[in-house]
Amino acid sequence: MTRTADSQDLAPNRTRRLLSFARRALVVELRIYSSIGRAIARRPAIAPGARGYSYHRPVQTILLIFIVLSAVEIPIIDLIVHRWPTVRIAFLILGIWGLTWMVGLLCGQIVRPHTVGPAGISVREGLELDIPLTWDQIASVSRSPRVDEPKSPRVTQTASGRELAVRMQDETNIEIELERPTLVRLPGLHPKGGTHEVDRVRIWADDPDAFLDGVRAHIP
Repeated sequence: MTRTADSQDLAPNRTRRLLSFARRALVVELRIYSSIGRAIARRPAIAPGARGYSYHRPVQTILLIFIVLSAVEIPIIDLIVHRWPTVRIAFLILGIWGLTWMVGLLCGQIVRPHTVGPAGISVREGLELDIPLTWDQIASVSRSPRVDEPKSPRVTQTASGRELAVRMQDETNIEIELERPTLVRLPGLHPKGGTHEVDRVRIWADDPDAFLDGVRAHIP
């Protein structure tokens, strides 16, 4: 009886997780194409009155290499399988989709920068992460270069509270101290995703001095 009840309890959880994963995959897929469209139209996702600050430079070269390799791979595979039309079409579709995805991933980082504006700071990363922090939630913003161990969790407990690190190549250079413990929502499933209460947020900005100048325009 216990095993049957446990199985019945697990089934709805699995269904919810699958639905959550499907919704997340759909959102990411749509943002791939919208990011490419924004890049072509030169319309970054920046609120009126705010300014954007990039964070993609440390990984830009790597993404460009993957894009070039994906583009070169398409005609090579097409040449190998051209005798089998069905296989050829399948690989062609898969190759074009993969290339589009890589281009969209790079565009997503370019057109969805961190922003600083009248409403506060928006911490972003790629296609999904977007954490709005209002000025009344922020105690201070300072330059604080840090290099973390590879594969460190995003949310960690420290002696002075819980912190969220939005790293780029394991590095952050801006620290945002919060007035009080604040709930932030991360994409993905628990434990990597979900809602977390944090006391500070660490991020990477390609030009930290310009980022801090933008902050000073709103708080002394």
